[in-house]
Amino acid sequence: MSKELEFEDSVRNMLEYVGEDINREGLEKTPSRVRKAFEFMCSGYNQNPKEIINQALFTSSNDEMVVIKDIEFYSMCEHHMLPIIGKAHIAYIPNGKVVGLSKIPRIVDVFARRLQIQEQMTEQICDALHETLNPKGVAVMIDARHMCMEMRGVQKICSTTVTSALRGLFKREKKTKDEFLAIVAQSLHK
Repeated sequence: MSKELEFEDSVRNMLEYVGEDINREGLEKTPSRVRKAFEFMCSGYNQNPKEIINQALFTSSNDEMVVIKDIEFYSMCEHHMLPIIGKAHIAYIPNGKVVGLSKIPRIVDVFARRLQIQEQMTEQICDALHETLNPKGVAVMIDARHMCMEMRGVQKICSTTVTSALRGLFKREKKTKDEFLAIVAQSLHK
């Protein structure tokens, strides 16, 4: 049996487990739809962030902070496989090279489209940019809602979790970190 059919059989088993009639009209194609949705939502496993960045590196004399704010993302927590919905805010200070702006949100998606915990995702994005761009510094802040906290468990609606990762000048120089935080503060909890 192919992996695709095994996955779809697992979905049928889950539907039966919760008491559904898997032959009901609305559920007939659900196993296939769920498989395709998971293929998309977990597509980050098949992408290499370094390749994405290296496709759009450009020489530049700019040595001032570049900030991309409010990058929406959707992920799934690895503990309950429920949605994480949030925004990433990313800054870097070039060191002779800049990256095409569209590549930064793509890097967020690479890591968001894997089963995740927010703390790890923040670090992974920061490290990928730091290692590939070799900038003077990188800062990543993520502000997200976790459906595992809202839909089940403690049921705290609209609570958010904020995580950050800092490298280079953002970690060593308070002034640089404070500038990033001031820029991002305008976006937090909108």
